[in-house]
Amino acid sequence: MSDTENSPAAAFREGHSGANVELGYAGIDTFLKAPQRAVEDVVEEDAAVLGAPYDGAVSNRPGARYGPRALRQASGWWAYLSGYKGGLTNMRTGRQVDYSTLSLADCGDVPVFPMDREKTAESIAAYVATVTAGETMPVLLGGDHYCTLPAVRGFAEGSENETVGLVQIDAHTDTTGDSAVFGEHFHGSSTHHIATSQYSDYEHVSQVGIRGYESPEFFEFADEVGLSCYTMGDVREQGIGQVVEAAIEVAAAETDSVYVTFDIDGVDPSVAPGTGTPCPGGLSAHEALAVMELLGTHDAVGALDLMEVAPPYDPTEGTSRLGAYLLVSFLERRFAE
Repeated sequence: MSDTENSPAAAFREGHSGANVELGYAGIDTFLKAPQRAVEDVVEEDAAVLGAPYDGAVSNRPGARYGPRALRQASGWWAYLSGYKGGLTNMRTGRQVDYSTLSLADCGDVPVFPMDREKTAESIAAYVATVTAGETMPVLLGGDHYCTLPAVRGFAEGSENETVGLVQIDAHTDTTGDSAVFGEHFHGSSTHHIATSQYSDYEHVSQVGIRGYESPEFFEFADEVGLSCYTMGDVREQGIGQVVEAAIEVAAAETDSVYVTFDIDGVDPSVAPGTGTPCPGGLSAHEALAVMELLGTHDAVGALDLMEVAPPYDPTEGTSRLGAYLLVSFLERRFAE
C-alpha cells in the first residue's frame, strides 16, 4: 500500500489522539526526542547534541562510555510530558516552557576508538567543529572529562573564535600538567591543556564546586596563573548564585565566547553516585540546577557539555536523570521560555 495517508496506521492515529504522544520509554532514544541529523545537515539550529562514549582516559573507575545513551534515555521524560500536556510550567522557576520553540537536533555519537585516545580526540574536535560552523550550539554528552579538551578546540575552530573562556563545574580542577602514572593526557589534565592552548588562558578559566585534594601549592599556583577557583567553601559562604555570576563574568571577560563544562562529580555523590571519581561534600541537586538555570541566561555561552556520568555505579538511574535535568534546564532557559 503506497498511499500512506490512507493506511490503517494513519487511520488509527487519526482516530486516537493519544497515538501521537510518545511515551518517555518508547521510540528511539534521541535527546528530548529530537530528530536525528547528520552533523553536516545541521544549520542554524538552536543546539545539536553529540555523544562521546569514550572513557579511555580515566584515572579511577571506567563506565562513562555509557553516559550518552543513559542521558538520552532519561531525557525522553521531558519530551513526553511536553507532548502529553501541550506545554509545561517549570514549578522550580514558575516559568512557562514551550519545547516546540527549541530547535534541537541529535547528531548521534562521534566515532570513538577505544584504544586510540588521539584519534578519538580528533574525531570529537572534527564533529564539534562541524556543528559549530553551522551556527549551532554544540551540546556534548560524555564520556570522560578528557573529551572536553578536543571539544573546546573544535568549538574554537568551528566558530573561528580566537579566545574561548571556560566555566567548569567540577569536584576536581583537572589542572595536572604531567603525571608519573597517567602521563600528560588523561581526564585530570584537560583544563591544563585548554588553559595552555592557543584558544584560552588560565585567566579566562573559572571553576565552581572544587573540593577534595589538590597539590600542596595549588592556591599559590592559582594566584600565579590567574585561575578563578570557587571551592565548595566559597559556595557555602557566598551562595551558588553569586559564585556562578562571578564565574561567568570572569570567563566572558575579553573572550569571544564561553564554553561550559559540567562534570557530574561536581554534585554530591549522595545525589549523583554514578560517576568514576566521587567526592563527598558537593553541590546539592538544587544548587546544580540553579547553576544551569543561571548559565542559560547568558548569551556569552556558546557551547556546553556534561561529563563523567557512569551509569553502572547507580542502579537507581538517578545520576543520569539528574544529568538530563541539568541539560534540559539550560536549554529551556536559553531557548524555550
